[in-house]
Amino acid sequence: MKISDLFRSVDRLPRLIVWTLALVLLTVATRLPLLRLDRPIDDEVVYGVVAQTIVDGGVPYVNAVERKPPLLFYVYAAVLRTFGSSNWRALHLVEIAWILATMAGLFVVGRRLFDDDTGLIAALLYSIFQAWSYWNNLAFNGEVLMNLPIVWAYALGFSGQGSRRIFNLFIAGALLAIAFLLKQPAAIALVPLVVYIVSSSRLSSTWFEWRDWFGPVASLFIGFSTVLVAIGVWLFSRGLLGDAFYWTITNHAIPQVYWIKGVENTLAFTAFCLPMTASAWFSALDPALWNARRAERHALVALVVASLVGAASSGRFYPHYYIAVIPPCALLAAPWLAQVWRATGRELRVGQLAQAWLAATVIVFAVAHTRGLSGQPAVSEAGQYLITHSSAQDRIFVWGQTTRIYVDAHRRPASRYIATFPLTGLIFGAPPSSAGAAPIDTRSRIVPGAWDNLRKDFSLHEPAFIIDTECTSSADYPVRQFPALAQLLAAEYTPVARTVEGVIYKREASKGTQLAALRWP
Repeated sequence: MKISDLFRSVDRLPRLIVWTLALVLLTVATRLPLLRLDRPIDDEVVYGVVAQTIVDGGVPYVNAVERKPPLLFYVYAAVLRTFGSSNWRALHLVEIAWILATMAGLFVVGRRLFDDDTGLIAALLYSIFQAWSYWNNLAFNGEVLMNLPIVWAYALGFSGQGSRRIFNLFIAGALLAIAFLLKQPAAIALVPLVVYIVSSSRLSSTWFEWRDWFGPVASLFIGFSTVLVAIGVWLFSRGLLGDAFYWTITNHAIPQVYWIKGVENTLAFTAFCLPMTASAWFSALDPALWNARRAERHALVALVVASLVGAASSGRFYPHYYIAVIPPCALLAAPWLAQVWRATGRELRVGQLAQAWLAATVIVFAVAHTRGLSGQPAVSEAGQYLITHSSAQDRIFVWGQTTRIYVDAHRRPASRYIATFPLTGLIFGAPPSSAGAAPIDTRSRIVPGAWDNLRKDFSLHEPAFIIDTECTSSADYPVRQFPALAQLLAAEYTPVARTVEGVIYKREASKGTQLAALRWP
């Protein structure tokens, strides 16, 4: 290194430290409303219940059913085991650290492709738009979790043609497998990286030159496969492989694709994140900007497309699915924004407009998140009643999808079905009857053996309370449609309270009926 280069790097270091600290401060400050909450939000609720079951000695899919891959639950369980099984502020602090680590990966990619400024802008865009608009997007959900290993996999994948390339791609493949074990759609991120490896290598008709891309691609797949095989062996050793495969893969049929919702949410994402999405578009269409990095540009564009396919793969198009699209969009947008922010004249005005829009976005999102979170009740009425009228050893069962009651009541589930979709055949994303939609007969979608499993669970852990959250006139799955549960409530339970969430039934042991003797379908 020349002496002049050394001095330039020393001069650049303080500026880099200042901007890094500013990014950390912005990320934490915009999530202060989340840190004030000592309760889970959105997806954190059901993941938290599964994690609490693991902390108590149970296992996912057998003692608590949810359809996400196993690593997600064990990440949650590790946090709750370390900081306390109901320490939700600690979970949110870990989420912020996770987001900062993702931003660090984006910085590394941006700096490797262009310069420090590009890396800082990519990290800034992720900080601002990760929780785009809707306050539920602040949750520590699967998309936030999987983005971290995906970003670092691409940081390794874009590491050049050096002697460590094979090893880097092996680790990149392992990271993509970890991402898949956090959220299933992450597996599609493997495809653009393979395309990048092939397109950036020398191709010819001879086998010896095919090795330029065959070896790296093989290393990527070996890394991916090694992690999957290791986790598969571990699941098999615990008797969980079949259940894990069923709930994470087989139970994800797509009964209906909600295209209108998809168009609406895609347009909303584009509009709410316009400084990033528009800049990404302009960047992708500027060949001069990516003149020496065409393979990387193609890979990032492919990753945007792949991420959108992942967001659409379930047919539900939930807003938080679009969080997966933000990293490649940020990396595409960053060099274009860096260019216009350094420019003069007309381009300078464009850059100033982008800066003002980003600042306004931060303020609007902060207000929306603060208002949304402040409107959430501290404890549900049903949860408060159960805290007061039950003991810590009592098990409860919630009929419906209101899993939050388990968290609010600090009571363990009496059944593996912490949400009752396997017992009803619920189609996720379908509009409820209360919204004016016609009722959908989902009995054919009831998981085979689910009601027999419920009987076994109740025989093992008799529920002291059953909470019926499907008790309104517009409920999709009222108890009367399920004779086994209706018979159980009539034979052994007495309604003791009506709350906003539903009717609470208490078991009357004096009635003397044996749960195992009741008629189940």
